[in-house]
Amino acid sequence: MGRTVTNDLAHLREWIGNKETAGDVLVSSPLERAAATLDRNDPLPADGDPVPPGWHWFYFLPSALQSEISEDGHPQLGGFLPPVLLPQRMWAGGRMTFKQPLRVGETATRSSEVIKVQPKSGRSGPLVFVTVRHTISGTHGPATIEEHDIVYREETKPGAPAAAPIPEPQRADWSRIIVPDPVLLFRFSALTFNGHRIHYDRTYCETEAGYPGLVVHGPLTLILLLDLVRRELPDATLNSVDYRMIQPLFDINRFTVNGAHSDGVMLEMWVADHEGTLATRATIALAS
Repeated sequence: MGRTVTNDLAHLREWIGNKETAGDVLVSSPLERAAATLDRNDPLPADGDPVPPGWHWFYFLPSALQSEISEDGHPQLGGFLPPVLLPQRMWAGGRMTFKQPLRVGETATRSSEVIKVQPKSGRSGPLVFVTVRHTISGTHGPATIEEHDIVYREETKPGAPAAAPIPEPQRADWSRIIVPDPVLLFRFSALTFNGHRIHYDRTYCETEAGYPGLVVHGPLTLILLLDLVRRELPDATLNSVDYRMIQPLFDINRFTVNGAHSDGVMLEMWVADHEGTLATRATIALAS
């Protein structure tokens, strides 16, 4: 498929069914660096140890040539993902099902397919949502099934009205304060080989993207929620997670990651900004 950049829905939907496959060896070093970034004092991972849920994001990293990088730090449009003609691309949410653990030392594959291209309208103008399904398989077959929702939108205009804030739930069984300093954001960008400039280039954020500070990665907020479960329920086994990014967080203010029991096997998890406004919400199902 070509690289023509467009908002023509019929053309964009030609990308539905587009597939790609990547392979990786689940070596221990990304897990060591991820644990350090999350301020965990974990034992060094050994061959055969389970990869924590969601940490497959530290493998199968993108490898676009430097000459193929756009002004915003993302790879140029087209190729595997549809070439949507909207300037901002954000992580909107997703779902994961954990069928069995991936294991340190094994060879794994990630099979990806574009399964949905859907236009919508928002406060900032037109939106296009693209959903990609990833099947991550280890030695013994499929381990994690992930659906990742990407939203393309117009740039935030100065003075544009903000969305009505959603207050966080009143009750939390666990809560942890996170200080998203530039070093944390840089380390997470490095772990995921993410060149998007909104996470490390303050001038770009303020003058080009219209943000008040560096943007906290959407995936980082989910990883922090999953990490909170590991800290508070170390023996729990996760069956699935369904999450949605509601509003961005910035490095200029601290935020909290929170969780509460919903019933015996369900957890309600959320991220709130410094004013108690909901930023990310997730539902986690545990094995009974």
